Amino acid sequence: MRFKLSFNRSGKQRMLPMDYQYYISAWIYKVLRTADKDFANFLHQQGYGVDQNKLYKLFCFSRLNFGKPKLWPERKLFEISPIQLSLQVTFDINDAASHFIKGLFLEQEFFLGNRFNGIDLKVAGIEALPEPEFNPTMHYSLITPWVISYKNNNSTNPKYLTPDDDLFNTLSVKHLVEKFNNTRDKKITENDLLFIPNQQYKRSGFVIKPDTPQQTRIVGNLFDFTLSAPVEIHKLIWNAGVSEKSSSGFGWVE
Repeated sequence: MRFKLSFNRSGKQRMLPMDYQYYISAWIYKVLRTADKDFANFLHQQGYGVDQNKLYKLFCFSRLNFGKPKLWPERKLFEISPIQLSLQVTFDINDAASHFIKGLFLEQEFFLGNRFNGIDLKVAGIEALPEPEFNPTMHYSLITPWVISYKNNNSTNPKYLTPDDDLFNTLSVKHLVEKFNNTRDKKITENDLLFIPNQQYKRSGFVIKPDTPQQTRIVGNLFDFTLSAPVEIHKLIWNAGVSEKSSSGFGWVE
């Protein structure tokens, strides 16, 4: 289920790191932890799934909407002027849990950023958003990058694939099937999906765990695609993101 969070910016600080996604993900975990520590730890350390080698954190979030900021590329900062900002978040939950989510986030106050730059935000409102009508064949646009990584036995670091790579389609479908089969009672096969990515794409990515020894830049792709699949698959990617690392803000689709 998708929600729109509305924020009011307080304080005089306007500078926000361009790689802010990690801080949003950390804030979401913190909010969950205040309500149910066991549940938040489960999400953070493990995830959903029946296969312990394939666990998924079934939430995702959009880009932060703050209008057109002034860019400071040499410092990797946005300068934000608007007082009101917004963000969409989604959780793979049923309608009955929507009141629980609303109560968790309403009136939350937090600092978004690192120890050098960031902005103070307060949640001014949260609303549940209606689902689209899901059909077996759907057309999507990626708003945040779809990450498909591949690591062979001779590589230290993963290779982040592009849609024109021979392995991209195969691994994309494989990921969706595994994500579904490991979080649902019903089982599907790769033959149940037809994935057609637009070959026009834009490389895009951001840094995860910035300013830590684990800092790494993850790169994905922005493109449009058509997916023919069981309706339950469409609901899954709408409510949990389509990509690897969706809980870090990758794979948000419209």
